[in-house]
Amino acid sequence: MATSGVAASPIKYCLQLPVQCPGLREKRVSVSNLGRSRSHCTVSTQKYHPRRMPLVKCAMEASFGGSTDDSAAIFPRINVKDPYKRLGINIEASEDEIQAARNFLIQRYAGHKPSVDAIEAAHDKIIMQKFYDRKNPKIDVKKKVREMKQSRVVQAVTSRFRTPATKFIVKTSIAFIVLGALTVLFPTEEGPTLQVAISLITAMYFIHDRLKNKLRAFLYGAGAFIFSWLLGTFLMVSVVPPIFKGPRSLEVTTSLITYVLLWVSSTYLI
Repeated sequence: MATSGVAASPIKYCLQLPVQCPGLREKRVSVSNLGRSRSHCTVSTQKYHPRRMPLVKCAMEASFGGSTDDSAAIFPRINVKDPYKRLGINIEASEDEIQAARNFLIQRYAGHKPSVDAIEAAHDKIIMQKFYDRKNPKIDVKKKVREMKQSRVVQAVTSRFRTPATKFIVKTSIAFIVLGALTVLFPTEEGPTLQVAISLITAMYFIHDRLKNKLRAFLYGAGAFIFSWLLGTFLMVSVVPPIFKGPRSLEVTTSLITYVLLWVSSTYLI
C-alpha cells in the first residue's frame, strides 16, 4: 500500500481480550493503524490460564500473620487473682508442670498482650513463692501430726486404748470426781495420802472390771499410778504454777493430776 509515493508498512496494534471462563480461547486481532483496510489482519488463538486468586490470598495472610480469631483470643482467666488458678494448675505442681502450663498459655494467647502479661505475672509470682518457700521452709503442723500418728510407737500406744460403753465412762468419772473433791475439801497435814491410796484401788477395780484378769489389773493399775504420780510431780515443779494456797498445795495439785491420768487409764486402757 502506498501513500503519496512513499512506501509504508502499516503499524499493528494488538488488543488482548481476556476470557473469564476457563476452557475458552482468547482472540488476538491485528488491526492497521489506519483502520480502513482489513488486509494484513491476522487472528491467532492461544489457551487462557485463569489465575488462582485463593492461593495468593493465603500467601498474603501467611506473610502478614493472618486475621484469624485465635491470634487475638483473650485469656479467660485474665482477672483471676490466685496465680495457680490463673494458670490452671494445682498448688502442689512441680516446676516443670508450672513451666509447661505457662508455655502452653503463652503460645495460645500470644496475639493478645494483656493476656500474655497476666500469664507471665502469675508464672513469676508462683516461681518467686516457690523460691521463698525453699529459703524459709514452713512447719506443716498437720503433716507432722499425721506422721506422728503413723509412727510405730504412737500406734503401739494408741492400740492399747479403746472407748468403752457410755455407762462405764460415767461410773469411772463420778468415782474420780468424788476423790478429787475430797482431796480439795479435806486436806491434811500429811497430804492426801488416803485419797491417793483409794484412787489406786479404784483404778485397779475398774481395770479388772473391764479386763476380767487380776494380774493384768494389778500390773496396769500399779504402772498407771506410778507414771501418773511422776508426771504430775514433774508438771507441778516445772510447768504448772501453784493453783492452791497452803503448805500442801503441791501435793494436792499433783494428786488431782494423778486422778485425771488414772481415770484415763482405768477407763480406756485395755
